[in-house]
Amino acid sequence: MSTRDRKCKRCTGCRKDFTVSGYYQHLTQTSKPACIAVREAEIGAGLLDTDSEPGLSPSGHGSRATSPATSSEHRSSAATQHDQAGLSSDVDPKSSEAADEDAPPIPFEGDYFGEYAPEDFDDFDEFHEHAEDAQGRTDEGNQAAGMAEAEAAEEEDDAEYDADNHKYERGWEPPPRAMHLDTAEAAGEPVEEDTPDRAAQSRAHEHLRSKTFAVPFPGARAGAPTSQRRERSAYETFQRHIDSANRNPYAPFTSRIDWEVARWAKMRGPGSTAVSELLQIENLVSILGLSYTNSRELNAIVDSQLTSGRPRFRRREIIVAGEVFEIFYRDVIQCMRALYGDPELADLLVFTPERHYADADHNTRVYFDMHTGKWWWETQKELEKRKPGATIIPIIISSDKTQLTVFGSKTAYPVYMTIGNLPKDVRRKPSRRGQILLAYLPSTRLEHITNKAAWRRSLANLFHACMRLVLAPLKDVGVHGIDLVSGDGVTRRGHPIFAMYIGDYPEQLLVTCCKTGTCPKCPISRDELGEATVQNRPLRNLEEILSALDHIDEGMAAFSRACRHAGIKPVVDPFWRDLPYVNVFQSITPDILHQLYQGVIKHLLSWLKSAYGPEELDARCRRLPPNHQIRLFLKGITTLQKVTGKEHGDICRFLLGLVIGLPLPGGHSSVRLVRAVRGLLDFLYLARYPAHTADTLDLLRDALRRFHTNKDIFVQLGIRLHFKLPKLHSLDHYVDSIKLFGTTDNYDTQYTERLHIDFAKDAYRATNQKDEFPQMTLWLERREKILRHEAYVNWRLRHAVNVDADGDPTRERSLSGHPTAIPSTAPQQVSQVVVPGRPLPASATPWTRIKIAKWPSVKALSFDDAAERYGDAYLRDALARFVVQYRDPTLSAAEVEQESLNVTYHFRKIQAFHKLKFLLEDAQALGIMDDIQDVAHARPARRDKQGRPVPGRFDTVLVNDGTGGQSGVNGYHVAQL
Repeated sequence: MSTRDRKCKRCTGCRKDFTVSGYYQHLTQTSKPACIAVREAEIGAGLLDTDSEPGLSPSGHGSRATSPATSSEHRSSAATQHDQAGLSSDVDPKSSEAADEDAPPIPFEGDYFGEYAPEDFDDFDEFHEHAEDAQGRTDEGNQAAGMAEAEAAEEEDDAEYDADNHKYERGWEPPPRAMHLDTAEAAGEPVEEDTPDRAAQSRAHEHLRSKTFAVPFPGARAGAPTSQRRERSAYETFQRHIDSANRNPYAPFTSRIDWEVARWAKMRGPGSTAVSELLQIENLVSILGLSYTNSRELNAIVDSQLTSGRPRFRRREIIVAGEVFEIFYRDVIQCMRALYGDPELADLLVFTPERHYADADHNTRVYFDMHTGKWWWETQKELEKRKPGATIIPIIISSDKTQLTVFGSKTAYPVYMTIGNLPKDVRRKPSRRGQILLAYLPSTRLEHITNKAAWRRSLANLFHACMRLVLAPLKDVGVHGIDLVSGDGVTRRGHPIFAMYIGDYPEQLLVTCCKTGTCPKCPISRDELGEATVQNRPLRNLEEILSALDHIDEGMAAFSRACRHAGIKPVVDPFWRDLPYVNVFQSITPDILHQLYQGVIKHLLSWLKSAYGPEELDARCRRLPPNHQIRLFLKGITTLQKVTGKEHGDICRFLLGLVIGLPLPGGHSSVRLVRAVRGLLDFLYLARYPAHTADTLDLLRDALRRFHTNKDIFVQLGIRLHFKLPKLHSLDHYVDSIKLFGTTDNYDTQYTERLHIDFAKDAYRATNQKDEFPQMTLWLERREKILRHEAYVNWRLRHAVNVDADGDPTRERSLSGHPTAIPSTAPQQVSQVVVPGRPLPASATPWTRIKIAKWPSVKALSFDDAAERYGDAYLRDALARFVVQYRDPTLSAAEVEQESLNVTYHFRKIQAFHKLKFLLEDAQALGIMDDIQDVAHARPARRDKQGRPVPGRFDTVLVNDGTGGQSGVNGYHVAQL
């Protein structure tokens, strides 16, 4: 396209030439008196239409004016939108307001660019100016359409989702309330600043992205092997027993088919009866070459010839008030040996504590996995004083009662165990088998005990009696140690020590013998709960509580008085009483799921509902634009019932946006409420960091302080009378627990509750629902044997590949195929978008990678179609400016505008992509954070395969101008695709 094809206009004020769009932008943004006079003269003469150019106003000096009557409403067409965008001096506001009051509510529909005819756009069709272009497709174009099938399927999924939700976007929205200021604001008094320190945040995040400097535990004996002789691994021992001739890696099964059918039958297949009926099909067993003809024979092979490496369950009866209850449990020492000696986990084990720092001077401490916390270091010091050369095995216990049936009252009370020597990403994933089912406790309600006080005491004593039975073996071995062989055959002297107990608030009270409404960690009174945040709160006095428990020999009356004075329930013999190196009040860990998502955040939502009313909050939910990372609640959030922790997490992503700018009733300022909400949300997201430094822990304390400073607004609004909430008080202990045991993803209950599916619910479904626990334990044992044999077969197949020329097997560095430890490397260099004219400095490290489909959504989009269907009326001008800036980034804005007039195009159509994917790889650069993917869309309205309208979507993004950092919003600008 030549210069003549592009219209030019000269500003008589500054005597410079511009494109049409550039001329309008110049008049909008200019501050020169001569140019302002030109703009007002053209508006007065009718040469410049303010309706078509909403950014122009006769008296606004280029400011954009928006009608209050339309500020919160989306019009059904672009023309309506433009008509309402600018204010005219001859319009009566009162008459306009009255007309708006009489008019019916305008439905919430369309998008920023208005409505489009459904037939105007199709994702994978070319737009043609001439009908004969449709016949000009080449073979290459047909191949591109075929290879774009995957992208098309993904687009259709998005379209179906948008079409399903489109009908809910038409709901009625109430008019906004009038804004009233409180006394201080009305008088013009400054509002006290209470915002987080940006410099501190930037410094903290920089430390998290730096290479860590590890300091190992002093001395060479801690965690060292006790013998140079290498023992056989569990796989090698099993191979020697089952297949000493080294001929069949699938033994005791005769072939690969024999093994895979068995694995399917026990892991994925239907019930045992259906498997037997399948195998009874004539000649099926002989054709497949199976070594079993029914489920009974298969079970016999699994029971007698396979091993899980884990101990079998034991059954014990406990009598309470004349009634017998069953407990099924495993030997805790053998469970610990199974996890420690698993060959799949051999290269992942950690044997000694370490201190990690963000700087070479060792000033800024870094915490992530359990071995980087203070508990392991301090316990190792105590052990080294008594028995040098110890390897600590931190025992992590979790328990929670769960419902087995959707209808009915069948429950189970599983207890899970893992060890802190495993990295947290292994412990969090059930597929890695880093957790083991330790016991099924009695889930009885003791309904035969009618006295309420006796019922409470009996429940607590029953729990502790069962846990004491399960964990009693830890008493002696924790002090003296035992020889442990890891999966690589190396022997060390291990000391299994009870370290953490993971559970929700009722479980924490049950474990610590504390009373309801109190803190299970510190002796704060009920009246002081939630008043303020205090750093380094002292824990309950363990010596005093142990002394109170010793009064049991003086009679129940004296024992009850002593326990009441110590602030605990009169439990006869808590399971943790005699365990070595244990302070149970220190072992209670934070719980993101129940304390924050299902606790404080749940309370916050109810407070906001009372403050603003459900109508406005739900209306704002419906106004939210679609986003890849945000779940839309188009029916609102105030009517949700039985909200899960995940749903509360989805709500937290946009909760702050719901309350910003929303006036409070009664003339109260909303500033403090917004600050309180932001303080809690900041605390939530900081608490979820997979790595922390001393600086980020200071930010965590500051976020909680900001909430407590501003929380009185809920009292002034009459929503709360007090904040005596144990879950709110529990936030005070997060910093200390992170320093002791690592970050919160080491002990969050959302990971242990996921185990209920595999170890309780699926096991129950495999039974006949009568006397279920013996069947459940047997089903789990067989399942563990199949999983262990699957790992063994894979090891044999890899082992066969890695045999050297002499026939000796070469050991693999990692049998599991996973990284051996957390790397402390610099972030990977990835590509980043650079804004023309503002290149990144040479020292900047790109951190975001952009992925785009191989084939465009629209292969040939004309400039006119881009203006009509995408609302991009100035694409030619913008592209010209981009070309000029790309060629010479040093040009000023005026020079870019002038040079863009000389840009010519040798094409009439361009390719268009409707989706961009942004990949943030390991944001903290410590090798412990999952990749984060975001998606931005830019597509017009259309119809899906069912003919339903799919609204247009043009996402909002943040654009880095070249000065933006890896965190924060400085250097970023909001833009719409």
